[in-house]
Amino acid sequence: MSENHHTAPGPDADGPDASVPGPDMAAAGRPLTVGDVLALPVLAAGQPQVVTGVTDLDRPVRWVHITELTDPASFLKGGELVLTTGMPLPEETAGVRRYVDELADIGAAALVIELVRRYHRPPDALVHACQARGLPLVTLAKDVNFLEVTQVVHALLLGNQAEVMRRTQRIHEAFTALTLRGAGPQDVVRAAAEMSGHTVVLENLVHQALICEPSGDTVGAALTEWEQRSRATEPVHHTTVSGPEGWLVTPVEYQGERWGRVAMLPAPPGPAAPSAFGPFGPEDMTVLERTAMALTIARLTHPTPWERAAHRDVLRDLVEQRHRSPADAGARVAALGLPTKDARFVAVLVDVAHEDDTTKAEDLLSEELRKKGTQALLGLLGPLRLGILLSLRPDQPWRPVAEHLSRTALDVVPGTTVSAGSEATDLTGVARSFRDAGRVAEATEPAQPLPPGRSYHERSDIGLRRLLFALREDTRIQDYVERRLGRLADHDARHGTDLLTTLRHYLDAAGNKTVAARSGGLSRETVYQRLRTIERILDCDLESGEQRTELHVALTALDVLRVR
Repeated sequence: MSENHHTAPGPDADGPDASVPGPDMAAAGRPLTVGDVLALPVLAAGQPQVVTGVTDLDRPVRWVHITELTDPASFLKGGELVLTTGMPLPEETAGVRRYVDELADIGAAALVIELVRRYHRPPDALVHACQARGLPLVTLAKDVNFLEVTQVVHALLLGNQAEVMRRTQRIHEAFTALTLRGAGPQDVVRAAAEMSGHTVVLENLVHQALICEPSGDTVGAALTEWEQRSRATEPVHHTTVSGPEGWLVTPVEYQGERWGRVAMLPAPPGPAAPSAFGPFGPEDMTVLERTAMALTIARLTHPTPWERAAHRDVLRDLVEQRHRSPADAGARVAALGLPTKDARFVAVLVDVAHEDDTTKAEDLLSEELRKKGTQALLGLLGPLRLGILLSLRPDQPWRPVAEHLSRTALDVVPGTTVSAGSEATDLTGVARSFRDAGRVAEATEPAQPLPPGRSYHERSDIGLRRLLFALREDTRIQDYVERRLGRLADHDARHGTDLLTTLRHYLDAAGNKTVAARSGGLSRETVYQRLRTIERILDCDLESGEQRTELHVALTALDVLRVR
């Protein structure tokens, strides 16, 4: 026998061939392969040896066919393991080639010939013909009961089909349950990834990845250079494998209007189940098709556009630092079309007075960003708060952009407050920028005056009063005010005096009693007398710069606490 001949792995095989999957794998649901069948005890007893096609043992076996005809292909449909004693093989080389050609053309899985009756070694013409057509040729050194082989294999195939049908039914039931409970697109895509064990991505018509549920790899690995890779994967009209990376893709559409597509990515390198769809099986196709159907229903029942939901989710992940790594964050943001290389980022918060105004503000600002060509993510961060992440060129100033957005919002939704955070040179600083913008918003009092020519608030606006306003709910501030000024406020309440006002005028005048008297419309003598009374009540020295500072802070905090 030639050196190309290989002994087929049996149930107890050792070494490298022992890893060839046996029939128990078929029972788990994946297609039964030539290697599986050769590993069955009923065939292993015949000492099978692979003469040609040793690398093709992962071919699926759809059926087993016993034949002693010279033209068996006329009775085949493809995928059959052909068993023969070799008795009908033609003598002449041309006849053998024709025999093999017909089997290969119809898509037979393999040819198994018994070397017991007519032949004791495979004819050279048969070996060469099988090699030329890539048809696996297997010889049996001992007599095998072909009928028993068909019974065993067909029982496995039927059992496997029944299991596939059961799992397919479970897939349909799972997606039906998702639809009935009104699941959103994020839930649908997540369910698809969990059921298939593959990364699943929903993209829109301009190849922006709106939702990515990774399985076995990271978001960064799945979405790096997404648009470029997606455009290399040609559009399809039905579920199929497409593109250089072999994605399983299907369109998402309704009544002829296409909204996007959903892609299932191959698993990371490793052992993959053989299939007519590469690393994907028929169940994966079922999952993807049901995913597309569920996404269509979700789009019809959930009014929020997919793009807005995607921007909102990514913004929240950035603000709350929920990304697994900076690479994941960068890939996720870039896959939505936001520039991340050589860019600066600034967070802007837009707070409205009424929840009904958020949609109006979101529509308006989204349109303004689009018209101006400003690269940004815009999304709802709370019932009354919109978040905007600006992506700017290194030489592009952010303040004019913030000013335009602020004035636009104020024109349509009066009472809106816009706050800007600090600049960030990369995405790792975005959370800090949003945190700074939030602190600016917290420190903004109602009707807070702004510098001339500016309609938004930024960090430089936060002085002592704004800082105390932001901390007004902290009981330590309240306790501090009460310890410093409580006795004086009590005195005013009991005696009808207004010593707190006199103290304020004195502190605002930086200790100048003449200026304090003029501010309060009082004589200097009256001011002197009142200041001595204040010192007695508060047990303090108003000539002390430190104590005056403490009282000034307490008075400012008291004013802030009284703001409604």
